[in-house]
Amino acid sequence: MSFQVPKNTYTGKINVLKLGKDNTGISVGGEAALPFYSFEGEIPNKPIIAIEVYDTKPSDWPQVVSKYYSDVFDDPVKWAQKSISEYGADAICLKLSKINPDAGDMSPEDAAEITKTVRESISRPLIVYGTGPMEKIAEVMKKISEKNKDSNILMGWVEEDNYKTTAAAAMAYNNNVIALNPLDVNIAKQLNILLTQLELPADRIAMDPSSSGLGYGIEYCYSAMERLKIAALMQDDKMTQMPIISNIAPEIWKVKEVKENEENYPQWGNQEERGINWETISCMSMLLSGTNILVMRHPKAVNIIKEFIKELL
Repeated sequence: MSFQVPKNTYTGKINVLKLGKDNTGISVGGEAALPFYSFEGEIPNKPIIAIEVYDTKPSDWPQVVSKYYSDVFDDPVKWAQKSISEYGADAICLKLSKINPDAGDMSPEDAAEITKTVRESISRPLIVYGTGPMEKIAEVMKKISEKNKDSNILMGWVEEDNYKTTAAAAMAYNNNVIALNPLDVNIAKQLNILLTQLELPADRIAMDPSSSGLGYGIEYCYSAMERLKIAALMQDDKMTQMPIISNIAPEIWKVKEVKENEENYPQWGNQEERGINWETISCMSMLLSGTNILVMRHPKAVNIIKEFIKELL
């Protein structure tokens, strides 16, 4: 008697989210099976990697990663272009840190102009995150959406208490929204319900489940994301069928085990190798739990993850 591999049956499918304009566009999502289970269902679009770009030089990056970008820290356009041409970014994740009132209080108009300049200078889709009070982020994203009409930018982020301004701007100017939730399936669903009730199309939403890094709650993060994927695929829950983005790079590179150098902790080994491993293992975990978009930082970790995705698919 021949052995047949038991297979799951799926009733749902992840939404396809389009990023970027037609000539630079990439689609994510669309899978009809659990992560990398291509023997059970179709996985039409592979997970993608977005490399971080900031609007100002970061002050807290360890030298083992900042050395790869130190020549472009003063120019987000050159930084984005280098991340694509030299490090193979599938997308750029622009972090607007200067909009924070505590870090310069850049105006929404200036932030939108920077975003437009970066977008027009690259051949890949653009993701944008703001930092600071939610009210300021909402005003910034409203202006960004207006300045980048019909660009399918992915804008972050919205929460349950403050989503209407950004969602309305996404609808008006044909852009996308990141729905942030604190690793809670019910809150994630509720926010998606609110966004769709506002008539934002479900295929313009990505979920950010507040990813954590290795050693800092990644098991809980994995479980929450896994539950979202199971509900989406096996229970055909429409409000969990949005693709997932993991903005994990800042979580990796802020932890003690990655930031401390060899002089202080010689027993921990080479700092750069340690950081690469920390980012790589964390990102592998996110991929296996269902991430469609990974936000990464170290170029060598990016290369390893690209090979990982290629091998599994």
